[in-house]
Amino acid sequence: MDFGTLLKPEAVKVVTSASSKKRLLHEIGDLVQGAYDMHAGLVVESLLAREALGPTGVGHGVALPHARIDGISNVIGAFVLLDKPIDFDSVDRQPVDIAFALFAPEEAGVEHLKALALVSRTLRDQGVCTKLRANPDASTLFAILNEAQPAQAA
Repeated sequence: MDFGTLLKPEAVKVVTSASSKKRLLHEIGDLVQGAYDMHAGLVVESLLAREALGPTGVGHGVALPHARIDGISNVIGAFVLLDKPIDFDSVDRQPVDIAFALFAPEEAGVEHLKALALVSRTLRDQGVCTKLRANPDASTLFAILNEAQPAQAA
């Protein structure tokens, strides 16, 4: 599993308009609809249902919203860098400015966990996060994530 198979360049965006967690999830829904031709409403509904189980803000300004969605064939991702951090009910109570959303098929078992581990490992690296925060350009963000992956491989 690597970022090249998980993430399309079109699924990377710098967001300037998200003022709340719910608004960010809607931005992710729109991004996923454009990149993967999935219904934005279904994406948002799935993310909100997962968030109701417990927040996915993992700390240090990073959130990993994720959901299982019936009808997709493989694990996919979307990356968002926010220009202004927002409250995401994170475990460390710090606002979030980096969000990597993952979507897995309903029946995905180990692949979903591998993808979540890859993203989590990569975004725990403060050097990677510093680079991401310093480069508010979608194509550069995509390149940083793809370059970071081999150093993070388990």
